[in-house]
Amino acid sequence: MNAAPADQIRLLDVQALDVRLQQLTHKRRSLPEHAEIESLTKDHTQLRDLLVAAQTEESDCAREQTKAEQDVDQVRQRAVRDQQRLDSGAVTSPKDLENLQHEIASLAKRQGALEDVVLEVMERRESAQERVAELTERVGAVQGKVDDATARRDAAFEEIDGEVATVTKEREVIAGSVPADLLGLYDKLRQQQGGIGAAKLYQRTCQGCRQELAITELSEVRAAAPDTVLRCENCRRILVRTAESGL
Repeated sequence: MNAAPADQIRLLDVQALDVRLQQLTHKRRSLPEHAEIESLTKDHTQLRDLLVAAQTEESDCAREQTKAEQDVDQVRQRAVRDQQRLDSGAVTSPKDLENLQHEIASLAKRQGALEDVVLEVMERRESAQERVAELTERVGAVQGKVDDATARRDAAFEEIDGEVATVTKEREVIAGSVPADLLGLYDKLRQQQGGIGAAKLYQRTCQGCRQELAITELSEVRAAAPDTVLRCENCRRILVRTAESGL
């Protein structure tokens, strides 16, 4: 394949822009905010799970407290009715009076036990409420950190994407001036060779594989016409001669 020396030089410009695009892609993918957001999101999820568990416990305690208070109220009302019967003098039978007094005493004991249950449930509910408040604050704090990291990541994305657009446009302009067959060969080699399809020959060394040309290869390069498109014998990339080739 033949191509004007100037076209081959422009191919190096295209390669430089492609390398920059690769660097930008890597930079976008490797932003420290990615790991930060992932770690914070994991923490946030764990805290949310703990918060839901604490809220469930508080809700259960609330229902348990309501039930216990209702039980206390029922016993209290029954004790009041029995005391009113006793005080009214309507019960005259000694045996009935004894039974009524015994029931009132039993109800008082039962009420005391139920009130202890209410206090115990109230303590557990208060503890659960404190846990809910603590976890709610922690969830909010971590969410704030997630939002901050996301904002920083998005700002970096915007900057990188802006440069990508600029470099891509510049590449289109320069690549448009390179002969189609030369550009096609370059693109094919770039895909095969890890993103590097053309390399400068600098001081007798291929800048693609960093190998110095052998004596016989140097002789062939020196003898080649200026418009001959050369390939590195070692890495097979397009080898572009410049004033710095050391020939």
